[in-house]
Amino acid sequence: MAENKKIWLASPHMSDEGYEMQYVQEAFDTNWVAPLGPNVNEFEKEIAVKVGSKYAAAMTSGTGAIHLALKAAGVDEEDIVLCPTLTFSATANPIIYQNATPVFIDSDYETWNMDASALEAALEKYGDKVKAVLVVHLYGLSADMDKIMEICNKFNVTVIEDAAESLGAYYKGRHTGTFGEFGVFSFNGNKIITTSGGGMLVCDDEEKIKKVRFWSTQSRDVARHYQHSELGFNYRMSNVVAGIGRGQLKVLNERVGKKKYIFEFYKRELGQLEGIEFMPINDWNEPNYWLSVMILKGEIRPLDVMEALEKENIESRPVWKPMHMQPFFAEYDYVGSDVSEKLFENGVCLPSDTKMTDEDLERICSIIKGLWSK
Repeated sequence: MAENKKIWLASPHMSDEGYEMQYVQEAFDTNWVAPLGPNVNEFEKEIAVKVGSKYAAAMTSGTGAIHLALKAAGVDEEDIVLCPTLTFSATANPIIYQNATPVFIDSDYETWNMDASALEAALEKYGDKVKAVLVVHLYGLSADMDKIMEICNKFNVTVIEDAAESLGAYYKGRHTGTFGEFGVFSFNGNKIITTSGGGMLVCDDEEKIKKVRFWSTQSRDVARHYQHSELGFNYRMSNVVAGIGRGQLKVLNERVGKKKYIFEFYKRELGQLEGIEFMPINDWNEPNYWLSVMILKGEIRPLDVMEALEKENIESRPVWKPMHMQPFFAEYDYVGSDVSEKLFENGVCLPSDTKMTDEDLERICSIIKGLWSK
């Protein structure tokens, strides 16, 4: 093994069996190298079946899928959308695309996801101005959906699940992304399965999915000429990309198994070090372990770990910086305490690449343990 071999945080992992190439080759052989096509149609069906949703619409990105979910939910100017603060900006940006106003909600330590009590406080504060609630399943850990759905149903608001990081994760035996009216998955290069880029919107309402597909193909009316009665978007997934996704979907369970193995390896090797805690795994939560994340509460700080790994050509990252701390979103309201800030200040995302060997994992753990032996 090369001592300075690059280890990524999470990178694309094509199947050993070559499933992806079979579908991509078919797209080339039939000249379906364009948006739409048989792979797109089949990928939508296969994702819907996999997660237990009735319908799906394949998009160029998870961000585009969130955008059209908000649009389908009727979110518009002067509406408020409640959104977790501890997430990637792709969750919050589409709220702005719709000229709506985000209000950010704190996390809780039990789930690292949206704090149900802060959510309820925000709904009481803003009342019927709130049009939708965006729920994120951070790092493949499911939010407490029973509590969240109960509160949202009480206030009669639409729930959209940003399950971009949690394909293959379950809450009480049910796939994340299927509790709200809309669910969104991402197939970006670093996700548990990838199409290089791409996303999927799932929904049980056939008319809404049809509308989303219409908007995503530039809102072309049924007419001999090009006619547009509504604003359109260029969000539809290509047939080639969908072919990669179909192949990747065949190895999803395998990838989840490897992610879990990585997490348990770290927990076993590093969990006894003073001041280390790992992300919470609840009885009702069957994560996909997309990233293995630890919290540091002692003298060794996240930057110490990241710099030590970086010197050895190993990628790691901080926990997401909360949205309410971001310069662009600083003007918007935030409801909660300081849980998300503490997770950001103390968290490290460890390398979670499914191509890593035990030797790679031992190398990472040895470097980290070395910080405690100084």
